[in-house]
Amino acid sequence: MTTLDSRGPDTASPSAPVDGDTVLSRRYRALTLGIISVVSLVAFEASAVNTAMPVAAHALDGVELYAFAFSGYFTASLFAMVLSGEWCDRRGPLLPLFTGIAGFCAGLLISGSAQQMWMFVGGRAVQGVGGGLVIVALYVVVGRAYPERLRPAVLAAFSAAWVLPVIVGPLAAGTVTEQLSWRWVFLAIPVLVLLPLCVMLPALRALPPGDLTPAMDRRRILLALGVAAGAGLLQYAAQDLGWVSLAPAVAGLALLVPCVLRLLPTGTFRAARGLPSVILLRGIAAGAFLGAESFIPLMLVSERGLSATLAGLSLTSGGLSWTLGSYTQSRPRLEPHRERLMGLGMLLIALALGMAPLALLEPVPVWIVAVAWVIGGYGMGLAVSSASVLLLKLSRPGEEGGNSASLQVSDALGNIVLLGLGGVLFVSFGGGSVAAEGGHAGAAAATGGSHPAAFVAVYVAMATVALVGALVTTRLRPKATTGPATADDVSSIPPAGGAPR
Repeated sequence: MTTLDSRGPDTASPSAPVDGDTVLSRRYRALTLGIISVVSLVAFEASAVNTAMPVAAHALDGVELYAFAFSGYFTASLFAMVLSGEWCDRRGPLLPLFTGIAGFCAGLLISGSAQQMWMFVGGRAVQGVGGGLVIVALYVVVGRAYPERLRPAVLAAFSAAWVLPVIVGPLAAGTVTEQLSWRWVFLAIPVLVLLPLCVMLPALRALPPGDLTPAMDRRRILLALGVAAGAGLLQYAAQDLGWVSLAPAVAGLALLVPCVLRLLPTGTFRAARGLPSVILLRGIAAGAFLGAESFIPLMLVSERGLSATLAGLSLTSGGLSWTLGSYTQSRPRLEPHRERLMGLGMLLIALALGMAPLALLEPVPVWIVAVAWVIGGYGMGLAVSSASVLLLKLSRPGEEGGNSASLQVSDALGNIVLLGLGGVLFVSFGGGSVAAEGGHAGAAAATGGSHPAAFVAVYVAMATVALVGALVTTRLRPKATTGPATADDVSSIPPAGGAPR
């Protein structure tokens, strides 16, 4: 491996910023455009896959595994995120980033060529490994390349990079799904990787090394593997709520709980002040929103008879307002009110999730979902982007990789747990028998199956979780102290010696 080094006077350095610099100044332009390219690729994949997923699940006779096609991605990414954090802190973000892009594309090819649902879920898991490597590496790039005053703008650019994909993605994916095959939605996306590869490589090679650690923390990597294995066993058990599932469920909990407690910062699950609450909130926000969003296309296709294209387009509004929310939190004059902005964001998410099941009522127009997602997306932009800003602000030098990994682990764990909960509720209330005839209009009527209670159960549960997140935002500000640091202070990271960061 080649360590990264400084390669000239134009190298971006947070230690020597120029007051007039912006994220598009010559010093940062290539890196910013490269980051936007990578995020745009991920965004296009997410919006396109959400649109095609109901049709793919039906074609592979795997509607009962619908939630696991999403949570399988996040389960695999859990391990990859921690590995990426350690890898970035040890060698820099170049190799983790490009290895992740390769794995991301390989997973898409596996899913696109799958002949059975288990193979499809496996491809999503491979894709998750790549995605986990990529997202942590990007956060490390932001932490090392940009001064603190520019980081909110860069993270706002993360959200802005979703604008075009969330507009074009559902329409393109729906058209391809209906006119050709859902498979091409997965098989065509890897072609898009060429642009970010070409744009990012020169800028990343010029990135300063920062404070690199002498060796990877193998204990953290093993803990991450235990978390991923435990989550996988719990998801397997959730497929069948009978006595047969008891053994894998117990084994999964035995692995998951102690590993998570050691992997995330001390105090995360009791919402200790400062960094632990930031990390906890990220998992709550992401899990609640995605746990509901994943079922929106299936609900609109199976219960209201929409086409895959229209069902996917209903989520477009959320991507646009998410960008607006992220832009709002990046305004310098709002910096003193960041915690309140995050609280407002969580309340807006809860409101949106409570509005979504209104679409199940026949007299209510289906565009109520788009309205709800405008509200929820704006809330996500306020809460999620602010969490990233706070994390980098509270991270000590040289620990950006480990802390960014913890943030992303919480994100993925929230997605896994709440998607799994959504899947269990969905099946428990009769949703496992929902089948869309190829995802076309009139499918629900054709099958004669209607299970609105299954969708209501999912949305009510996720809205409740979002309200819990609003309470957590009251714990984001670190405790002011005059004496020695405690576990509730700024970063709440235990002493060295193998303890979680």
